[in-house]
Amino acid sequence: MFSIGDFARHGRVSVRMLRYYDAMGLLQPAHVDTVTGYRSYEAAQFSQLNRIIALKGLGFTLREVLSILDEKVGAEELRGMLTLRKAQLHQQLADDAARLAQVEARLRLIEQESAMPSEEVLIKPVPAVRVAELNAVAASFEPESIGPVIQPLYDELRVHLRRAGLTPTGPDVAWYEPTDDGVVVHAGVPVNAEPDTSAGFAIVDLPAIEQAATIVHRGPMDDVMSTLQALAYWIDAHGYRSVGFNRELYLDYGCGEDSSAWTTELQEPVPAS
Repeated sequence: MFSIGDFARHGRVSVRMLRYYDAMGLLQPAHVDTVTGYRSYEAAQFSQLNRIIALKGLGFTLREVLSILDEKVGAEELRGMLTLRKAQLHQQLADDAARLAQVEARLRLIEQESAMPSEEVLIKPVPAVRVAELNAVAASFEPESIGPVIQPLYDELRVHLRRAGLTPTGPDVAWYEPTDDGVVVHAGVPVNAEPDTSAGFAIVDLPAIEQAATIVHRGPMDDVMSTLQALAYWIDAHGYRSVGFNRELYLDYGCGEDSSAWTTELQEPVPAS
């Protein structure tokens, strides 16, 4: 038997917490001295304590923990529950990190408002290109909405191209169409093949842009807003107006995980002079 102090020390919890668990009916002492009121615990009770701490640590309330333990959940079922909860928390962390990154990106835009670059913008025609493409709908134009949609499209498209024996003939290109339900995201890869829609993907001709204002974005697309707004500032300052949504031409995505080396040309249609 362990005194409450020793049990707390071995279980890495506080005596106060053990008393609270006792009051909640979560973990009651194996023995309570009727004269002194001293609580004593058995080594086998570490199993119950570990379950309480694990469930609580994964975000369950103590009342939820009590309900789970009352159902006498077995070790395998409990492991499955904890694994699912762990995955949910990892996703929540990823979502929170994405939101934080976008807040930081907006703050950088605010800090750069008085120094938007302009000398990097180039006015030029964009030729037509034949591409293999897949598309899907994103909730909005925000990077955190576009990113999770466009990357799986390219992954799936490359699988289709390998199966069809087609080799890309140029850098990837993406374009967008607004709808009432969000944004249709198009992922395209230039190919030399006849137009077709029967192979699990489409081969289409992406029309030329007679005149586009273009700027090169360097780094991950999660940080594209500063470059995109720099282009918008330039278009406004030089008396142009946008006549369509920009395309993204992925010039250099390297072969590693270092997204800081990525190079993307943003192409925004403007009226011809």
